[in-house]
Amino acid sequence: MREPANEGPRVVVGVDDSPVARWALAWAIGEARLRGMPLLVAHVAAFPQYVSRAAGVPLPRDCADVKAEGAAVIGALLEEVAGGAPAGIRMIAMSLVGEPGETLVRLARDGDVLVVGRSDRGPLSRLLTPSAHRYCLRHARTTVVCVRAPATEPSTRGLTADTVAPSAGRRLWGLRRRRQASRDGSRLGPRRTRSGRS
Repeated sequence: MREPANEGPRVVVGVDDSPVARWALAWAIGEARLRGMPLLVAHVAAFPQYVSRAAGVPLPRDCADVKAEGAAVIGALLEEVAGGAPAGIRMIAMSLVGEPGETLVRLARDGDVLVVGRSDRGPLSRLLTPSAHRYCLRHARTTVVCVRAPATEPSTRGLTADTVAPSAGRRLWGLRRRRQASRDGSRLGPRRTRSGRS
């Protein structure tokens, strides 16, 4: 599927079949609804899993199968998190083959909000499978939001975009501001609510 023409800022969320991806998708749906922005849901399957043994590159038929599997993952996640395509939001779903982090960075344009899930993994796991969220944080030229599953919520049972996204969004934005301030040595000004009041 081709990327649509530039129609202004979007919320771009990368998903897979992991539990944390459900929280990332819920947050992205809530943010898109809150800001009135289009939502781009992208599933990116890494190359190494689907390389042809003979040619050393993905074959067209293999890519088509992988993209179909990715589309099915997106559909299942949307059904689980939002009961299907979220109402009141312009949404496009893309199933792609490539390096997840690099592909998401290319998809995200200036002004977009790029949302990715973040899970705690050990050094060996990161060595074998590079972290997409780390790549996005280092290379993306737009706002990146990393979503973790709540520590007190081991499962995603009962998760919905309407109930999870708003509170999760406020916590994540506050965390992002604090981290940015600690990096550049600046002090945070008075906290502002979404209505613009201190």
